[in-house]
Amino acid sequence: MRTPTTNEQHANVLHAAYKAWMAASGLRQARLRNKRFTYGDQWGDLVKDHLGRVMTEGEHLASQGCNSITNNLIRQVVKTIIGRFRSQYINQDNAPKAQRTVRQDNELDELDSRALEEFLISGCCIQRVDTTHRPGEGERVRVDNVNINKMFVNSLNDSRSWDCELIGQLHDLSIAGLLRRVAGGNQRKAAWVRRLYTDRADQRLIDFTTRLGADTQLGSDFWHASDGKCRAIEVWTLESHEVIVCHNRREGTLSVEPATALHRMRNRPDMDCRWDIATIWHCRWFSPMGDLLAEYDSPWQHGCHPFVIKLYPLTDGEVHAVVEDIIDTQKHVNRLISLLDQVMRTSAKGVLLFPETALPDGWTWEDARRCWSSANGLLPYNPRYSDAKPEQINGNTSGLGAYQMIELQMKLFEEISGVSSALQGKDPRVESANVYQLQSDNANIALSDVYDTFEAFRRQRDKKMAATNIITTDTNP
Repeated sequence: MRTPTTNEQHANVLHAAYKAWMAASGLRQARLRNKRFTYGDQWGDLVKDHLGRVMTEGEHLASQGCNSITNNLIRQVVKTIIGRFRSQYINQDNAPKAQRTVRQDNELDELDSRALEEFLISGCCIQRVDTTHRPGEGERVRVDNVNINKMFVNSLNDSRSWDCELIGQLHDLSIAGLLRRVAGGNQRKAAWVRRLYTDRADQRLIDFTTRLGADTQLGSDFWHASDGKCRAIEVWTLESHEVIVCHNRREGTLSVEPATALHRMRNRPDMDCRWDIATIWHCRWFSPMGDLLAEYDSPWQHGCHPFVIKLYPLTDGEVHAVVEDIIDTQKHVNRLISLLDQVMRTSAKGVLLFPETALPDGWTWEDARRCWSSANGLLPYNPRYSDAKPEQINGNTSGLGAYQMIELQMKLFEEISGVSSALQGKDPRVESANVYQLQSDNANIALSDVYDTFEAFRRQRDKKMAATNIITTDTNP
């Protein structure tokens, strides 16, 4: 039997969830920056000008009269890696029939491709394996990608996430959707939950967060939903309780009983008992005002929470995405291209030096301009005062070395990202097909750590799908 929990203990659980969410604020900020660069917003980093004013890099460049040009190489890298994944790693023909059905119902090929994209951008991929009821079909396994902005988890150091003890998700639900999740078909409870979100909800939220000592400005996204929805906070915790492990010698069975059954079991002559500590995942649903909406133990065969999580590479508990490694090189390419564009725009191109003394009698400067710009134009000049004659000036920018620098940065970009031209399927520059195949294989080796890590995540997800009491063992292909 579980020891009854008090309101204070519930509040402590919710506070621990809030602290876990706040602890990941740096990760969310890094993801936001990586996402900006991936999708083309690459001049948004803040800098200071010579007067100490804070502005974006794009604004700083514009203040110097330069155009901010973006040549998005990161997006191409991400699409190449995902394309290679779709062509080589999505193959479930040998999976059991029941598992293939789940994959088709949830469109997991598309879902996994988007999860891989998130993995490259943020270094995190999170999916939720749950059950849903469909009219006429009964319960089915449902798999969803979970946005990292809606997730929280305790500090992890194990790359397998075996040290996870608290994990949860923020939900933005309509009132009807919330009642379906927490009311359990009880009309009186549904009415109670509805009142919680309507009667002085804002004031009760302020009172509760004040008691917790929570910063409602920095952590406002934890407590408040968007678009007029109802915020609900789902928290899973790994909890322990005392149990009695009983061995029935007569029947040859092993059972686990509550600790309160110790005296009763020891009085049975055919029963051997020993005290032990058992752990179980327990779920609580909270309102942002601190109300406990629902709670239950893990209902699935795996006895765990419904989330599958993979953080990369998790060295000393740190997360570093693939995109993060190539941002600096991308910024350097953009700067070089913008510099080259500025030089070409400001260099003299076809400027005509026309001495004032050489202007023919009766001509205006407009006449000279029209004649000079026309095809087969004849531009007379009068050298009566000097030997000066009209001369066209063209600036030479070929010695700047910008083209060579851009080419160097492009090569460095391929080296750092691991996505070479061979992996992108570009036209080979070698005559031998074997050499080109070797280059492509070497490129795959450079990304094998990313692919293998993501495959480990998918295997963990498939294992959890198979233990939801919905997928049964199926040996038929």
